[in-house]
Amino acid sequence: MKKKDVYMNLLQRAREARKFSYSPYSKFPVGAALLFEDGETVTGCNVENCSYGLSLCAERNAMAAAAASGNLTPVAIAIVGEEGNPCFPCGACRQFLIEFNREMDVVVESDSDIEIYKLNDLLPNHFTLTDR
Repeated sequence: MKKKDVYMNLLQRAREARKFSYSPYSKFPVGAALLFEDGETVTGCNVENCSYGLSLCAERNAMAAAAASGNLTPVAIAIVGEEGNPCFPCGACRQFLIEFNREMDVVVESDSDIEIYKLNDLLPNHFTLTDR
């Protein structure tokens, strides 16, 4: 299967996860799907709270679920928000995800196509334990 086909499927998994978003405050549902080398996919959605700082982004939700099952090195993440518009991870999610694989692909949708970025490029001069 070609990389683009794999990533289109990953975006579809993120769309499915977005359906479960709990976003009564922002009204901005987000879904994320992480892909691992063995082909396993772990999904997450945003979960908001009236105390906004306690809200969870879809990306961190997916990565926490993956870590809980022993998956620590994703090769790609697909993120969807509003249909057809790119939905990039926020700064907190970029920093959180870089801990697990700074070279992972970040896949977002744009109209009916996809855009692919390296996480490392989306968070230049990041901070990790190895950077001390």
